[in-house]
Amino acid sequence: MTKSALRAVALATAMSAAAFAAHAKNPEVGGAAMFDNKNIVENAMNSKDHTTLVAAVKAAGLVGTLEGKGPFTVFAPTNEAFAALPDGTVETLLKPENKEKLTKVLTCHVVAADAMSKAVAKMIKDDGGEHDIKTVGGCVLKARESMGKITLTDENGDVAHVTIADVKQSNGVIHVVDKVLLPKT
Repeated sequence: MTKSALRAVALATAMSAAAFAAHAKNPEVGGAAMFDNKNIVENAMNSKDHTTLVAAVKAAGLVGTLEGKGPFTVFAPTNEAFAALPDGTVETLLKPENKEKLTKVLTCHVVAADAMSKAVAKMIKDDGGEHDIKTVGGCVLKARESMGKITLTDENGDVAHVTIADVKQSNGVIHVVDKVLLPKT
């Protein structure tokens, strides 16, 4: 092999290793790799566990916002979380005439900041065990930590657990949650 061919192989190997290392930093979500150089929508669209969330974001017209510069923290409910809502709730919210209500529900999962779990845990500790998180939708979520896991309580008293934390995005971070957080009814 020539020196230039060896250099090309070495460069390709180094680039592959760098790509693998960058990928290894983020957990997989819904069986898909999450890349910190892609935005929230791009990554969420690849997660088989978030097809309902993606459909809802599209129906609410929030794709452009969540593809934007941010930073955003999104507490991303899984398909199972949406399925646990009372029968017909998701279908009703996805109707065009309910766009305003759907937007309110979705924006109650979004914070206009890049809040990694370590920062949230520190805020919880600094506030004596509970920290109020104000969302873009005007909801206030109560964040608590127990045995290294963060929970969020919505305005109705329902509790969501962060099941996958710190999924870095180019415009913020996603924390996967096991419950849909709803505004006060």
